[in-house]
Amino acid sequence: MAKSKNHSTHHQNRKNHRNGIYRPPKQRFPSLKGVDPKFLRNMRFAKKHNKKTVKVSKQ
Repeated sequence: MAKSKNHSTHHQNRKNHRNGIYRPPKQRFPSLKGVDPKFLRNMRFAKKHNKKTVKVSKQ
């Protein structure tokens, strides 16, 4: 018995482009998962002290 056809991309490209191919929407704040812990720690302190200077400058 002859082997049967397993897969074809015929017409798929046209179907995909009918409504356009879009990039997945980006989130407003990207996840910091997997980022260098030393950098995250420093960023946390920088944000903390940045809030203090903003509060002082408003007065």
